[in-house]
Amino acid sequence: MDTPFYLPLQSFLNYLRFEKRYSQHTIVSYQNDLQQFFTYLHNEYQPARLDDISSSFVRSWLAALKGDGITAKSIHRKASSLTSFFKYQLRTGGMLASPMWSVSTPKISKRLPEFVQEVEMETLFKYLPFPDNWQGLTDRLLLQLFYQTGMRLSELVNLREAQVDHSKKVIKVLGKGNKERVLPVSAELLAAMKAYSREKEKQLAGADASYFFVLANGKKLYPKYVYLAVKKYLGGVSTLNKKSPHILRHTFATHLTNNGADINAVKELLGHSSLASTQVYTHNNIDRLKEAHKKAHPRA
Repeated sequence: MDTPFYLPLQSFLNYLRFEKRYSQHTIVSYQNDLQQFFTYLHNEYQPARLDDISSSFVRSWLAALKGDGITAKSIHRKASSLTSFFKYQLRTGGMLASPMWSVSTPKISKRLPEFVQEVEMETLFKYLPFPDNWQGLTDRLLLQLFYQTGMRLSELVNLREAQVDHSKKVIKVLGKGNKERVLPVSAELLAAMKAYSREKEKQLAGADASYFFVLANGKKLYPKYVYLAVKKYLGGVSTLNKKSPHILRHTFATHLTNNGADINAVKELLGHSSLASTQVYTHNNIDRLKEAHKKAHPRA
């Protein structure tokens, strides 16, 4: 990117990488958003310094994005990337004022998280057939782990044997920003995990012993494999349009809150940094209360 802002951008990306410890995927998203913005500035206004960037420049870019048919959600994310970048520049003395102070972004409607019904999850594990081979054993256990712990896809594929504490009946996972959290494991699930590890030693002598889940060739799982496995089995019990590992994370959280779990406890289990991210899972409780009120109250 041949603009005057190459060095400030690299400094900001290094800050995200080494201080904030964001994932590579998140860093690339920031980089793409900011490079797109600076390319637009170079073509339209050619500012020489960061302090030459005005609020009108930003609004002009956001309007151009809208004119190109970019969704409100994507525009909101790009504006958020700019806000973070300019905040960093203010903090490090790279500029005197942020151009974002008078910029308003399009409002986006929050969609309630989709989830699989409890009866459908029961059907999956009780009645859906899994192949009597290594793939079937792996697929069944990874589905159980997603549903019973709420872990993320990246946390599951990178799970190591050493993270499973059989004596304390917990799994230690590294979440976003390398933040460690502890997930309780039921005795039934722990027994299944022990059996899986024993079979791995017996059947796959050359497997990568450090990773908990491996393929039939002994190599660690990869995200696409897990995604396709989840899609396949959820397709046998659910009519949801989206059938992904993240849907099972939503399902884990929604079933907990529906059955009376404290919202702060759910927040810790999910590894959310903000309670606001977790409160969306109380939606179904509210729907059930409304339904109960409608059925039972004489004036409802």
